[in-house]
Amino acid sequence: MKCRITVLCDNSVGPISGTLGEHGFAALVEYGGGAVLFDTGQGNTLLHNAQRMNRDLRKAGKVVLSHGHYDHTGGLWPLLQGCGGKEIHAHPGVFARRFALRDGERGRSIGIPYGEEFLRGQGGAFHLSEAFRDIGPDIFLTGEVPRTTHFERGDSGLFCDEEGCSADRIPDDQSLVIRTARGLVLLLGCCHAGVVNTIELARQKTGIAELYAVIGGTHLGFCPQEQLDETIKALHGIGVQKICGSHCTGFAAAARLAKEFPGRYHPAQVGYTLEVS
Repeated sequence: MKCRITVLCDNSVGPISGTLGEHGFAALVEYGGGAVLFDTGQGNTLLHNAQRMNRDLRKAGKVVLSHGHYDHTGGLWPLLQGCGGKEIHAHPGVFARRFALRDGERGRSIGIPYGEEFLRGQGGAFHLSEAFRDIGPDIFLTGEVPRTTHFERGDSGLFCDEEGCSADRIPDDQSLVIRTARGLVLLLGCCHAGVVNTIELARQKTGIAELYAVIGGTHLGFCPQEQLDETIKALHGIGVQKICGSHCTGFAAAARLAKEFPGRYHPAQVGYTLEVS
């Protein structure tokens, strides 16, 4: 399938003048029959950046939420207000309570900032499922990703309660899979489930081994060094042609990826566009 992926929200911006950055992620997938919006950022930059880049979000009838953190879901309300009702595809756990505890701080709420009933009242038609499923021509949603690798242990600072008693493994984490003539393209939100776990599920479900590109947040900036080392080793073995890091990849991990994959690593800032046929 021929498609165009454009990063609309990210921590940093590229060369397009007037675009804004925020801690968060959103990307628009456009194809012959329509468009899908993947995540919505925090809500301060989505509509502004889309307008600045001449991307009409009214044409995106479907929205995918990678997981229930504020920096991926905060733009939902502004989107529904400005662009009308949408089909919203997510995991049933997307509305769970979420907290971050780092460096001895009190638990900080980082979950989705709106309730399901409120968003439905604003025109959000939710389709909640844990399953791998298609949401468009050659476009799939992974659903819940099995944690099978020994090294992808994730972020130790995330919890289901503000006291930090119950660790949050983010079971609702999911990614978008696009089948193209060049191989699979994976679009990631934060990929709390692990980049390699997500790749292996996509390959298994589609029956396609070739991986053309991985785009989005990898959360390697918040993970142990062993996870970064083992992830890089696995990516070399898989033979991915493009790695386009955003959001929670982190500066140090991005620099390491750029060194390990010269010519194949690209910073996917606001305005970054990948066209695949």
